[in-house]
Amino acid sequence: MQKEFYIGLGGDARIHDLDITSFASVEQLKKTLAKTFGFADTESLWLVDQQGSHLSTLSDVQNTKETIELRAKRLESIREPPGPRLLPIVGNRYELYPDVLGNYDRLFSIYGPMIKTVSMGTTIYHTNDPEIARHLLREDDLFTKSTSHPSHPLYYMADQDCLFTCDSASPAFAPSRKFVPPTMSPRAVAHYMPLIQEAAQSIFPAFDQLAEADLAVNVYQYMFKLASQIIWRVVLNQDLKHFESPKSPPSLPVRLFGQYLSLMKKASMRPQWFKHLPFGDPAKLKMVRQQVLATTEEAMNVSIKKDGAPLSLADPKSMQSATCVADFLYRARDKEGKGLPYELVLGNVVVSCGAGFTTSASLLSWALYALVRYPGNQERLFDEIASHRGDTTDKRWAYDELHGLKFLDCFVKEVLRLHGPSFQTARNAKQDAVLPGGYLIPKGSIVIACFPSIQKNPAHWDNPTRFDPDRWMKEGFAAQQARQGSYTPFAAGGRGCVGFTLALTQVKVVLAELVFRYYFQDESPEAVVYDPEFLVVRPLNFYAGMTRREDRSNLPK
Repeated sequence: MQKEFYIGLGGDARIHDLDITSFASVEQLKKTLAKTFGFADTESLWLVDQQGSHLSTLSDVQNTKETIELRAKRLESIREPPGPRLLPIVGNRYELYPDVLGNYDRLFSIYGPMIKTVSMGTTIYHTNDPEIARHLLREDDLFTKSTSHPSHPLYYMADQDCLFTCDSASPAFAPSRKFVPPTMSPRAVAHYMPLIQEAAQSIFPAFDQLAEADLAVNVYQYMFKLASQIIWRVVLNQDLKHFESPKSPPSLPVRLFGQYLSLMKKASMRPQWFKHLPFGDPAKLKMVRQQVLATTEEAMNVSIKKDGAPLSLADPKSMQSATCVADFLYRARDKEGKGLPYELVLGNVVVSCGAGFTTSASLLSWALYALVRYPGNQERLFDEIASHRGDTTDKRWAYDELHGLKFLDCFVKEVLRLHGPSFQTARNAKQDAVLPGGYLIPKGSIVIACFPSIQKNPAHWDNPTRFDPDRWMKEGFAAQQARQGSYTPFAAGGRGCVGFTLALTQVKVVLAELVFRYYFQDESPEAVVYDPEFLVVRPLNFYAGMTRREDRSNLPK
């Protein structure tokens, strides 16, 4: 018995004929239809006749003589997400920029949990709904990560030789996924703790001079140097010497990384034909990329032990025999004795350095912003850190002790929720897909789970715009938010950030060192704004002054 099923309306309808003779129940039929039409949630599929009546049994389906419509939980017909009216050429660009984050929230409040935007010819779908985001972040039949797609936000840095920027279908993904995560595991990060703390303390001489001179600093510029100082030590075990004086410039490798990421982001916001220009930013982007690769490879060849003994990937303790991440990746061998090919070692070292310090620099900057902008938190954080340091003048933080600081953990979680640096984890639709709520995403489309909007979604958070670390004090609250997908600062699924443990440890070490030594004050001359043309969310004009805590007479009353 043949039946005709469809989704959509009018000329946009998608129709399939299906022989339903072999089905024993309507549940079996719905599972097949869900797969055929790309429903992310099989349970949400409803069958209705032309009068809108629910066909709840197999007998109902067999007896109807009409074409049968598929809906999502009896809502209106399956349709593409709505969005603002398009302008010629630019599309919705002026609906998004310059305040992308604020405009996402505004558009979600107008059009609902999924929106469609077109900017300079590039169509992107966005969501602030955690249930929808969970389906996007899975590596399944419906969605994947394909940075090689021209509309993907990471297209201009779509290096297929490293874990973060390659397609999920790339030959580099599986071996990189095998070798890279062990270098960022809790056991490995615990091994790095002395390097992280030493690098964090390297900023003291510069900050001491600034405090003595009563000078304020652009916080991101200093956190940019500090985060790169730390990640360079962990990945390559080299000192960039960023704080020999308060005016020490970023090292050449770090300047190149910053320039490359800035050019890449600008290029991603231009029309597709822009990349073909033989001059200007497109040409500069290609040149800087080659310089980044060459400079990092030179540093890597200095740090690895080319004649060192192989390290077992299966032995958690083998990381302790490596001098750094690069050395481990170069010498690690799996059970078959195979290692990571050299080009993948280099590619993953490059991305670990670049992605590691840019995100951490922004996170550290926003953490200091939260200290000075939200009263009471700096004092509570200092009290907790001081109670664990005791009379120790040179405290060496152990991994478990640091992560056991409850208020520090809650404070960092709330910074990540309200001021997280990541905002555009994009996935590609492998086929036509129907997401919860009845939203149809055409095959090949790019869909972004907007983390800042998800983590402020009023349907899932009480007082979402209020900075409140105490919300995380409730037992099981963090696990609950993670399960429902409303708190995903490091994404989720098979392409979730493998460096999250290192990132969290880094920011906690830096806060534990800086807050114990200095009292920070907000010295921003105007409202703090973020950079909408950078790969991550970073503050452009946040200034802070600092006072040495040992000079108690200078602390605010």
